[in-house]
Amino acid sequence: MTIVSIRNALGAGLLASASILFASGVQAADPIKIGVTITQSPPGSVVQGTQVKDGLEVMAKIINDGGGVDGRPIELVIEDTQGLPEKARAAVEKLITRDKVVAITGEHQSSAALAGMEVAKRYHIPYVNTNGWSDAIREKGYAEVFNPGNYNNRVGDAAAAAMKALGAKRVVAFAENTDYGIGLAKVIGAKLKEQAPQIEYKYETLDRASKDFLPAILPLRANPPDAIINVMLPPAAYIMMNQVYEQGIAPSSKTWFYDGSGLADYPDFWQNVKEAGKGLLVFGLYHPKMNQPALGKQVGDAYTAKTKNAPNRLLFQAADSLLVIADAVKRAKSTEPDALIKALGETKLVGTRGEMTFAKDKGYKFNQWLEVPYVTFQLTDVNQKVSDSVLVEEPGKPLDPSKLWKPKN
Repeated sequence: MTIVSIRNALGAGLLASASILFASGVQAADPIKIGVTITQSPPGSVVQGTQVKDGLEVMAKIINDGGGVDGRPIELVIEDTQGLPEKARAAVEKLITRDKVVAITGEHQSSAALAGMEVAKRYHIPYVNTNGWSDAIREKGYAEVFNPGNYNNRVGDAAAAAMKALGAKRVVAFAENTDYGIGLAKVIGAKLKEQAPQIEYKYETLDRASKDFLPAILPLRANPPDAIINVMLPPAAYIMMNQVYEQGIAPSSKTWFYDGSGLADYPDFWQNVKEAGKGLLVFGLYHPKMNQPALGKQVGDAYTAKTKNAPNRLLFQAADSLLVIADAVKRAKSTEPDALIKALGETKLVGTRGEMTFAKDKGYKFNQWLEVPYVTFQLTDVNQKVSDSVLVEEPGKPLDPSKLWKPKN
């Protein structure tokens, strides 16, 4: 495996010979323990947890193969939260007090991140939030919490701009009853008021544990909106999508279906939605046709070699989460909390998706990488790979309606 990209990201000092470091008869330096909280069992999203785990392991191997951080290997200590706040709190407590980790990362569900970061705050331990989109995470203003992943206001801006470009007049969002779902649905509404106040908007809150969403869906048959926005995660999102499609509402010649949750790169997406996914417009944080730094390609290739699967957004988000910690340890020359938190706040490096820095503005921008690249793409056939989908909005460019396909039904 080449180490050119990681050299650029972390500096040549990280690349002391791994063969010397771990050679027989040579005592390896103490590992740098990084705590990881992810979902590995229901009711949370196990698929997301697996993708995050893979991304962290790929980046850890790249760093360790290059000699670690000043000769110290990265060691991931993983705890299953089941996506539950109470489990997340217990996991972070254990990782800090028993496993003696120097930082926490990996969390990919907002409610779990909001719970776990409170423990990290109490112990003054750095917490790098991988995928908790809720702006409530940033609005806490905790010095210990850093966000290299996506955030609700970013999606809200993208969704509002897309609805405006589509010429929608009436929009309905279906949001799961979590901090993430309700928070993003509200943000979309606020962004629509800013960008397109003429659009009529409302959202319906749905129980993510339910399997019957028809009471909220059926009223739309008589008067379909111009667009439906999904703000739900699997498996509930799949059930809702199928029921909306079975009722002939969307995707259709009348109604666009816009996914604000990045469903299309889930490995089980097509086996669960079939025809309901044809025509779907997807907010995405990764597309094979988008430009990406050299390190992104390196990580993607390593992931494919490891799993035989195509890269996905969570792979890169997780890899970058670990990368910023390793970079901070390298620059701080320490794993002490104060030094590490200070170094994280001064982050400026090219990761798998672009150059990352953390803003210090109050509110949802606090300790957030603001310029997270995103795309919009459309699925135009059943079982279509993301790589074969139509890229209708590239990073930094507006959505191009001329590239869109619409069902004739």
